[in-house]
Amino acid sequence: TTMDLKPIKTKKDYQQAMDRLEIIFDAKRGTNEGDELEILGTLIGQYENKHFPIDGQTDQITSK
Repeated sequence: TTMDLKPIKTKKDYQQAMDRLEIIFDAKRGTNEGDELEILGTLIGQYENKHFPIDGQTDQITSK
């Protein structure tokens, strides 16, 4: 069975999506679960980009 796909808006939504992703991670392309995996990955990526942005800067050690 597939999960009800919806936008990820809260930490709880995010955790539920991550839990489901773990379950269907090895789903085959072209199957219902494979489609769900692809959509879920996109939704998770959008949530992470919004809530955990990477600004391209790395930790650098500066010498004085």
